[in-house]
Amino acid sequence: MNKSKLAVGLLVVGTLTVVFGTVLVFVGPIIIDNQIVKNLVIDPKNEMSYTMWKDVPVPFFMSVYFFNVLNPTEVLAGEKPMVEQRGPYVYRKRIQKQNITFHPNHTVSYLEYRSYFFEPSMSVGNESDVVTIPNMLVLGAAVMMENLPFPVRLMISTTFKTFKEGPFLTKSVGKLMWGYDSKLVDFLNKWLPGMLPSTGKFGLFAEFNNSNTGLFTIHTGEDDIRLIHKVDSWNGMTKLTNWKTPQCNMINGTAGQMWPPFMTKESTLPFYSPDACRSLEMVYQREGIMEGIPLYRYVAPKTLFANGSDYPPNEGFCPCRQSGLLNVSSCRSNSPVFISHPHFYNADPVLLDYVQGLQPTEDQHGLFIDIHPETGVPLNVSIRLQLNLYMKKVSGITETGKISEVMMPMMWFEENGYIDGEILTTFHTNLVLLPKVMVYMQYCFIVLGLATILGVVLLYYRKKASVKDTVNSADALKQDGQMYRE
Repeated sequence: MNKSKLAVGLLVVGTLTVVFGTVLVFVGPIIIDNQIVKNLVIDPKNEMSYTMWKDVPVPFFMSVYFFNVLNPTEVLAGEKPMVEQRGPYVYRKRIQKQNITFHPNHTVSYLEYRSYFFEPSMSVGNESDVVTIPNMLVLGAAVMMENLPFPVRLMISTTFKTFKEGPFLTKSVGKLMWGYDSKLVDFLNKWLPGMLPSTGKFGLFAEFNNSNTGLFTIHTGEDDIRLIHKVDSWNGMTKLTNWKTPQCNMINGTAGQMWPPFMTKESTLPFYSPDACRSLEMVYQREGIMEGIPLYRYVAPKTLFANGSDYPPNEGFCPCRQSGLLNVSSCRSNSPVFISHPHFYNADPVLLDYVQGLQPTEDQHGLFIDIHPETGVPLNVSIRLQLNLYMKKVSGITETGKISEVMMPMMWFEENGYIDGEILTTFHTNLVLLPKVMVYMQYCFIVLGLATILGVVLLYYRKKASVKDTVNSADALKQDGQMYRE
């Protein structure tokens, strides 16, 4: 009787275990997804994710490469420019959000400040290294003023000579990056205010260091996780005004640091970049693994900087030149500045014919973002862009000499960061190990339950067979006794 009760009990336990394991197969992913949603919402109560969003503890670096002009005199005579790449000059980038304000409509506003610190040990060279690049104040201004009356152009050329500004600059990396004193800049800021993007020293990154990227207002994801990190407005605007079509003026996607969770291979990575003055979008390329964490790699499509002729939706970013160039003059004081991939990667091959010394490759010059699809958190990021100046001979401005029309690469930079150390360990534990443990547990429950049920069934049939054998033996003995008496 006790053995029968035990068998029934084991059968019930086994059945319940199988049911529990089966339920976990369907409910487990839902539990994991709910935990992801709960922990990703931008909320000070979510200590780890909120801290990652607010202070970005991941190490970020900016590597800068200059194109040193080897033949400036020959370029003025109309010959093809020859350049050599110098660098990298590496800067540690610190990002911190301030003025964080939460709103009742499930959005949050903030100013993100960035500062840069030179890292000599990671650099090839020092900030004191001297390089020669085109003088934007002269050659850029010449193109901007080519349609002014000839006497005005002569006066501009005289002004350049008065302030001893030539067509090329030979200065240290530090001064070219963060600014140098220029009497011409002081003169222009005094008599033509607003003509230059900055009012202090003139440098390629002078306005970036110790500055913010504008007032972002993004969705917290509290009401709809599909909206998390998406930009609601920038500097109070829900659309831009510097491009020619409504589509090009749209502020799409996130602020470029995190994306909504549960991504698929059909998902894209849209984000708004104040530095590029427009929204950008990256597309899925392949799967990968980083330190055991699954990822999707997203890259820039060839259409990103294509001109309006090759890709009609980009017509609003024109006036365009060759594909592979983005004209940012409309948000850079009308200076003839263009953005591209480094070494004109993915651009019209004709651009490589105008300059000697460029060798584009995907590994070194393509940009990518490796992202964990379940959370939308980037694991490894490398954004690479090149700054170019459109140069040409302008009559009346003798500083332009006989320069041939050319898209001149000046420098390119890579901003890269990756999750490592304690953050990577925590990420791996919570988002890889624990879900795997849950998967193993659910199948362990099913196997254990089935094994228990199978054991009970085997014991039942074994006992039944044993009883049958006992009865058969008793019958046989009984028959033998009867035969003996006979």
